[in-house]
Amino acid sequence: MVSPNENEVTEPRIGDDFDERVRRLRWWNALVGLALAVQAIVIAVLANDFSIPVVATYLAGPPGSEPSVTQIGEFRLGWGVFAFVALSALALLLIASPGIFGWYKRNLARQRNYGRWIEYSITSSLMMILITMICGAADLAAILAVFAVNACMILFGLLMEKYEKPGRPNWLSFLFGCLAGIIPWIVVLIYIWSPNFGDREAPGFVYGIIISLFVFFNIFAVNMVLQYKQVGRWRDYLFGEKVYILLSLTAKALLAWQVFGATLMD
Repeated sequence: MVSPNENEVTEPRIGDDFDERVRRLRWWNALVGLALAVQAIVIAVLANDFSIPVVATYLAGPPGSEPSVTQIGEFRLGWGVFAFVALSALALLLIASPGIFGWYKRNLARQRNYGRWIEYSITSSLMMILITMICGAADLAAILAVFAVNACMILFGLLMEKYEKPGRPNWLSFLFGCLAGIIPWIVVLIYIWSPNFGDREAPGFVYGIIISLFVFFNIFAVNMVLQYKQVGRWRDYLFGEKVYILLSLTAKALLAWQVFGATLMD
C-alpha cells in the first residue's frame, strides 16, 4: 500500500546542533573574508602599472573586408586581481554581518545559499577574464562574452539549489552549467595554441595558471556533485558549505598570487 505522503518532498532535517554549527560557519566566513581582505590590501599597495590593451574591432568596409582594430583603453591587471579578491572578501564579511547572517542561516536550513552564487557570478567571471586576457584576449567583445558565459554557468548553479534538493535532484541545470562553463576554457585554449603556429609560444607561467585554475574550478563542481549525491560527509549540507568557503579562499588566493608574482612584480 502506498503512503499518501510517499511522493512529497520532505524538508531537510535540522539537527539539534544546527545553530551552533552555523555559528561556526559564521566565523569561517569572517576569518576567510579577513584573510582575503588582507591580501587585497597587499596587492593594492604593491601592484605596478602593468596593463593589457583593450581593443574593439569594427567593420571598415563591406563584409569580408579587413576589419579596423582600435585601442579603446587599458586593463590594469593589478587592479583586476584586487577587484576579485576584494569583492570575495566583502561578500564573505557581509554574510557574517548582523544584517545578513539571519538570511544566510535561513537559507542554509533550506539547503541553499544564494549569496554564494551571486558572489561567484561576479568574482569567478573576473578571474576568467583575467586568465583569458593573460592568454592574449584583447577584444572587448570577446572579454564581455567570456564574462557573461561564465556568469551564466554560475547562475545555473543557483537554479540548481533553488529548485532541487540533495538526494534525488534533476541534473539538467548542472549539465547546462557545465556546457556554459566549458566555453571560456575553449576560448583560452584557442588563444594559447594560436602562437604555436608561428615562432612564439605562451610563457610557462601561463600554463601553470591555466592548469591550476582549471583544476580548482572543477573541484567546485565536484563538491556540488558530492553534495547532491549525498556521498559520505557530504550528506551533511553544512559540510559542503564549509568546503565551498575553503575552496573560495584557496582558488582566489592561488590565482591572485600567480598573476601578481608573474606579471605585476617589478
